[in-house]
Amino acid sequence: MKAEEILAKVDHTYLKQTATWEDIQRICDEAVTYHTATVMVPSCFVPRIQAKYGDQLKIATVVGFPNGNCSTAAKLAETAQALADGASEIDMVINIGMLKAGETDYVTGEIRALKNLVGDRVLKVIVETCFLTEEEKIAACGCVNDGGADIIKTSTGFGTAGAKLEDIELFKKHIKPGVGMKAAGGIHTREEMEAFLNAGCCRLGASAAVNVLKGEIDA
Repeated sequence: MKAEEILAKVDHTYLKQTATWEDIQRICDEAVTYHTATVMVPSCFVPRIQAKYGDQLKIATVVGFPNGNCSTAAKLAETAQALADGASEIDMVINIGMLKAGETDYVTGEIRALKNLVGDRVLKVIVETCFLTEEEKIAACGCVNDGGADIIKTSTGFGTAGAKLEDIELFKKHIKPGVGMKAAGGIHTREEMEAFLNAGCCRLGASAAVNVLKGEIDA
C-alpha cells in the first residue's frame, strides 16, 4: 500500500488539552501538503481553520469528548456550532454509562438526533471499546446501525486502550452494509495502519501518520 493511499484515509489528529493555534496550523499545513482525509481538531479552532484554509482541507471535530456523558442537548448544541463554523465531519462520543446499563434506546436516540442534525455530512460514533465487554460492543454496533450513523469508531485515544484489530473484526460481523469503520488510538506504525485498513477500516485516527509516512513521499 502506497503512503499516499494510507494518508488519504487518515484523520490527521491533534486533540491534546494543551493544543495551541500554532500546533493546529502545523497539522493543517501537513494535511494540505500530504492530502489527508481531514484534520481532526478541537472545535474552538474550527472557525480559524475555515477562515485561513477554506476549501483546501476538510475539518473534523469532536463532540461530547472524551467522556460522552454530557446531555444530548449539549451534544446537539456543540454539533450545531461546529457545523456552522465549517466542520464537515463530527466524531461524537456515546454515553458509555447508558450503554453499559443496557439503555440502548437512549444511545440510539442520541445518535439519531445528531445524525438528523448533521444531515449529509459525516457522523462518526466513538464507542470507546476499552470500557466495553464483547456483548456491549455488539450492542454498540446495533445502536450505530439503528441511529443511522456513517462510521463506527473504536476509541477517543484518551481511554485505557486504543484500537485493536479484534474489535474491528467484531464490528465487521455486526454493523450493517454501508456503515464504515474507523480505528483510532495508539496507532503508531505503518504496519499497524496497513493492518487496520486491510481489515476493512475506511478511516484511521492518527497523530503519527504524517511523520511516519512523509519520508516516503518526500524521497
